[in-house]
Amino acid sequence: MKTLVYIFSGLLLIASCNQPSIVNQDSPEAKKQLLEEKKAQLAALEKEIESRTAEVNALFPNENKVVVSVTYDTVKADVFNRYIDLQAVVEPNDIVNASSELGGRIVRLAVKEGQNVKKGQLIATMDAESLEKQKEEVLKALDLANDVYERQKRLWEQNIGSEVQYLQAKNTKERTEKSLQTLETQLKKRNVYAPINGIVDMLLMKEGEMTAPGTPVVRLLNVSKVKVVADVPESYLGKIKTGDPISLSFPALGKEMKQRVSQLGRTIDPANRTFKMEVWIDNPDGSLKPNLLSIVKVNDLTIKDAVSISVDLVQQEVNGRKYVYVIQESGDVLTAAKKYIETGESADGKVVVTSGLNKGDKIIVKGARTVSDGTILKIES
Repeated sequence: MKTLVYIFSGLLLIASCNQPSIVNQDSPEAKKQLLEEKKAQLAALEKEIESRTAEVNALFPNENKVVVSVTYDTVKADVFNRYIDLQAVVEPNDIVNASSELGGRIVRLAVKEGQNVKKGQLIATMDAESLEKQKEEVLKALDLANDVYERQKRLWEQNIGSEVQYLQAKNTKERTEKSLQTLETQLKKRNVYAPINGIVDMLLMKEGEMTAPGTPVVRLLNVSKVKVVADVPESYLGKIKTGDPISLSFPALGKEMKQRVSQLGRTIDPANRTFKMEVWIDNPDGSLKPNLLSIVKVNDLTIKDAVSISVDLVQQEVNGRKYVYVIQESGDVLTAAKKYIETGESADGKVVVTSGLNKGDKIIVKGARTVSDGTILKIES
């Protein structure tokens, strides 16, 4: 009787040990461990299914065969390029303010906003009434000085009068002429001329307003040649050089072009850790406006003789191993073969295959998700 009790107690103990703890089942560690176990079981099951499928196909080669139509690409090596996209803006070649050297009231504004102007073209005229009156006074004084000088000169030539009187008359005449030249120079400054060829971007003053010497009257832009300026992260400092080819696009205009890097900044901005990159562009039609948004594509990686395929063709098992399907030929029969691969850099929907594929392999494109290892294939025309 005691023996039966001992046996029954042992069975209860074993049963209690096999029962999982509710607390352990609800813990994060237990859930994580259970997930890993299920993944391992699924991977093993998939491997076993593939193995069993291959065995059955070998035993019954002509029974229940499903033929799948596919297309393929031949694997080849080519140059792989990776690009980075940078946001940039268009800046004008020159931004210049046309200013008045004289100051005073603006009596005439000869241009309008948006108008094209040539270098040296009249922009505005300042009030110079006081200078005009001073000029009239100096002209009268000059007439008198010339008359006195001529009289003293004739007397001096006849040895009449003193040399001092002659020299004083001459000095007065010359000083008056210099004063007239100074006034004429000042009067020329009442006109404001365009310092460059460009477009009147903004009128900073209006007719009738008072302006001080040096105050800007209008702002001129030269957009016949513009520059596209981008902020480049300093991590690309050694990867981008002056003269490198780049691609430019202007989304607002639907315009794209190929250019080369014109200039790189000499300093790093401490605020955002970037440096400037400039690309100069001829803009004869003026379609590229200042502050227009641009996207710059810069090649930061080039791999020669690289095997690259579309990322859509790469499949992955539960355990993380990557694979593709290629066409295997056995006489007149074409079958799908599973190939495990390793990948590297990727860009623009392409990924570099570092191992697992060889040049000349026929990789399945259409139908790659519906075939399995050993599936009989038919090539679509």
